[in-house]
Amino acid sequence: MTTEATTTSDGTVREADENTVLERIATMLRELPDAGLEDAEITRDTLFHDDLELESIDLVALAGALREHYGERVNVALFIADLELDEIIKLTVGELVDYVAESLRTSERS
Repeated sequence: MTTEATTTSDGTVREADENTVLERIATMLRELPDAGLEDAEITRDTLFHDDLELESIDLVALAGALREHYGERVNVALFIADLELDEIIKLTVGELVDYVAESLRTSERS
């Protein structure tokens, strides 16, 4: 696991490590309305489709929550658009975590 944190000019800390991103995504998933994931165990290996049984609308809601939290630095819609249907069906939380963490690191270097 890579850990990288930077302090911005306003004194806030932006963390781009995978553990922090995993915790944030797990929290967002548990807060999705009508998804029934309040008590779900969510790990890097959790499959969005098979394990969480999420519908496409849930992924759209998650993408919106990530955009709201991280801003323009993370574009989940673009990430998913680059995937084939079978890749989307087999998408794990860890793959999304890696994408978000890398997007954050890239934006922090800019």
